[in-house]
Amino acid sequence: MGWHANLSLQYAVEAGRCVARFSHNGPLRVLKTLYPEGDQVCHNVLVHPPGGLVGGDTLDIQVHVNSGAHALITTPGAARFYRSDGEPALQRTALHLEPDACLEWLPLEAILYTGCKAENRLTAELADGAQMIGWDVTSLGLPSAGLPFLAGSFLQHLELVDQWLERGRIAADDHLLLTSPLGLGGQTCIATLFFACGNALERKLRDALFDAARVCMDAHPLKAQAGITSAGPRVLVLRVLSPGVEPAMGLLRQVWLAWRGLAWGKPAVMPRIWAT
Repeated sequence: MGWHANLSLQYAVEAGRCVARFSHNGPLRVLKTLYPEGDQVCHNVLVHPPGGLVGGDTLDIQVHVNSGAHALITTPGAARFYRSDGEPALQRTALHLEPDACLEWLPLEAILYTGCKAENRLTAELADGAQMIGWDVTSLGLPSAGLPFLAGSFLQHLELVDQWLERGRIAADDHLLLTSPLGLGGQTCIATLFFACGNALERKLRDALFDAARVCMDAHPLKAQAGITSAGPRVLVLRVLSPGVEPAMGLLRQVWLAWRGLAWGKPAVMPRIWAT
């Protein structure tokens, strides 16, 4: 019998302040609510006290951002998918943004330990005028610690409802996918950053976001392994392959900070938890 945990988060503007209300069942909860940027942006840190998922574990996260609210959600450490001899471990995240809401979904990486059976699903639904920046970073094993991803499988699902869907499976024994230049080319970290809107991006903003991302990529050591595209009229997607998490996360953070400044006029404020 695995752990089954659920966390529901609701954000709304009350008396000029973005306020978070939440409920939870099982080992998944909000660690902190912070306001490093003032009352307009609510920062939340989510924790899973067991520290990882094994076969049969399920984590369900639902986030609802009401009109005019702005939330930033992150985690203090990596999500870890451990070895499973039976059922897969499943993490499901459903994001819903009302008109003119903003969300920054910025969890730290997911680590796939050898022998894991894991599924990670993220679905976002945005109303007109809503905008979000999100990322997903996955590490195949811990190569720097001598723990490569030698067995197991991983299913990744990223979706902006009715606009963009990416769904792929990585198996540790699929050597052609893992090593081919047309696949992962031997890289052990896969990272995706996206900017999504509830309606079509204005041309001026889209071009500015593209240009800012390209400036960051051109100055970064991973520039040959990174690219950005418009996956539809409502979403921009930046992808990175890297030999480790730190270089990929460094590039994603640079682009994220540039994007939040361009789209929302927000300064470069890193979540405090990342510095601890």
